[in-house]
Amino acid sequence: MQMTNAVITGVGGYVPDYILTNDEISKMVDTTNEWIMERIGIKERHILKDEGLGTSYMARKAAKQLLQRTQSHPDEIDLVIVATTTPDYLLPSTASILCDKLELKNAFAFDMQAVCSGFLYALETGANFIRSGKYQKVIVIGADKMSSIVNYTDRTTCPIFADGAAAFMLQPTTENIGIMDSVLKTDGKGLPFLHIKAGGSVCAPSYYTLDNHLHHIYQEGRTVFKYAVANMSDACETIITRNNLNKGEIDWVVPHQANQRIISAVAQRLEMPAEKVMVNIERYGNTSSGTLPLCIWDFENKLKKGDNLIFTAFGAGFTWGAIYIKWGYDGSSPSQIKINDQIISMRK
Repeated sequence: MQMTNAVITGVGGYVPDYILTNDEISKMVDTTNEWIMERIGIKERHILKDEGLGTSYMARKAAKQLLQRTQSHPDEIDLVIVATTTPDYLLPSTASILCDKLELKNAFAFDMQAVCSGFLYALETGANFIRSGKYQKVIVIGADKMSSIVNYTDRTTCPIFADGAAAFMLQPTTENIGIMDSVLKTDGKGLPFLHIKAGGSVCAPSYYTLDNHLHHIYQEGRTVFKYAVANMSDACETIITRNNLNKGEIDWVVPHQANQRIISAVAQRLEMPAEKVMVNIERYGNTSSGTLPLCIWDFENKLKKGDNLIFTAFGAGFTWGAIYIKWGYDGSSPSQIKINDQIISMRK
């Protein structure tokens, strides 16, 4: 009996038009372009400035592009998972809003919150729904409007974060491709070092929380750096060992775009050359759950069917992990994928 696996059959993405540069940030806080580039590696970031628009707007843009690229009708979608830390509302879910905006009549949908590791968790969750045999088309989206929770008077955090969204289509396959393995971890000891203090049930909104910027991200950078590098590297090493991969067989490492120094340190520990590490942080910043799929959206035309990719991320909680993916199609030209024992052509 052939085993069914989940394969990525398409990618869609979106970043807002407005670009916030380092020069503009240097007018808000005591910093410079040189300081930001040296410490973080970000030159510019896209920000959703339009009034009344939230995470669902960007997720919808990414999902609509995905539907077009995979030639999928809204009625064919069985499930939507949105990884986000910045939902439009505390309730209902951002995913439910997408069902309405995209006219998905046959899908159920939910949000997943694991901060910067959210897309990893959502991708493995979506893959397991496909593997169950009951679902044929699952959309997994990473989307965050991080500008909505950033304090633009805090020079330690405001240069880092940005807004954006990207989406993957998952479908079943019996070929030896797709989402092959995952290592996902959570350790609650990270709470003091990376959090938003107010807005939840422990510290409800009040005039005090608003006046004291308690609805914004707090990060202890050195501690987060140390844990991020160690845990992302360890998760990747576990994946490599468990799947009997030698490092020459890895075509791409796709790291969470948190900080250029973190990316470089992880690559160094893994002994991966820079040309095999996907990096777009300079242009997009840290979009939290959006960074991993936005990397693929950005680099899609460089990917070939059968390429070995390792995704890795680290986020608040602490949460972290790695996923091994054998890529399913040639990004620069039409390719064929075996879906439910039928060969189909995917077009850009």
